[in-house]
Amino acid sequence: MCRNWFAAVALGVAAATAAAQDYPAKAVRIIVPFATGGPADVYARFLGQRLQTALGQPFVVENKPGAGAITGTQEAAQAAADGYTLLMMSNTHTVNETLIANRPYQLMRDFVPVAPVNYSDLLLVVHPSVSASAVTDLLAAAKARPGQMNYASSGNGTPYHMAGELFKSMAGVNIVHVPYKGSSGARTDVMAGHVQMMFDAVTAMAPQVKAGKVKALATTGKSRSSIMPEVPTVAESGVPGYEAVIWLGLMAPAKTPPAIVRRLNAEVARIVARPDVQQEWAAQGAAPLSMSVEEFEKYLRADIDKWAQIVRSAGIKAEN
Repeated sequence: MCRNWFAAVALGVAAATAAAQDYPAKAVRIIVPFATGGPADVYARFLGQRLQTALGQPFVVENKPGAGAITGTQEAAQAAADGYTLLMMSNTHTVNETLIANRPYQLMRDFVPVAPVNYSDLLLVVHPSVSASAVTDLLAAAKARPGQMNYASSGNGTPYHMAGELFKSMAGVNIVHVPYKGSSGARTDVMAGHVQMMFDAVTAMAPQVKAGKVKALATTGKSRSSIMPEVPTVAESGVPGYEAVIWLGLMAPAKTPPAIVRRLNAEVARIVARPDVQQEWAAQGAAPLSMSVEEFEKYLRADIDKWAQIVRSAGIKAEN
């Protein structure tokens, strides 16, 4: 009996290893639960092209925005756990674990971590019609007109939303959140002057600043952005200790074969370690992230705990 059990285990391990070596045998889809044009979409396509080259099968990006990333995430959670559906996720997901109670999934129950991708600072921008030229000016205007200034985001629970809520809490100002179904719509309306300000990915908004369509007041990292070093951080502009970034990663439906997960982790790590990739991302204001599956799991759990404390202590609500 014991000998048969060990034989069965050995056969199972051998089958799993063979499956990983043969993977992928068909197209893999990457569900992006955000609208086109934002960082998750851009880097999912960037990564998908390189995974296709490395693994010999198409990696097809499908944008499924809606409900603060819940629509697409739920679809990914319900997909077959065979390695042919991946989720491009961000810290929107770790925030939503606390912010949105009635989710149809639980991140760490219904998904398995695959690999982190990268992170980038956000950029606080205002429409040129806003008289503020520095964060201190913006704070003074917001305090003089509580509840009359608006900021756009790509939806409840997204890094753009949370950056704004954290700003409100730490700076003690009352500005109104205007959620959109994606970052493209929010960005367009800020540039058109329909909404006064936005926290947006520096990778997406820096070109608009250079084109004069918006004014940059501050970046949100611990130190100044490498691509906009002339712009001060929020922390050095009147809100000490402020920090908010956007990071991206890949997950797969729970019970996806570990051998496939580890193969994808290794391939992503190879891609983000390439000097040409790092150089291209640095020019965009993004920095690579690389972790083992186990390290990424710890990272996710720590980020869930971090945002849970902020959401609860600041009284942040999903309904705006």
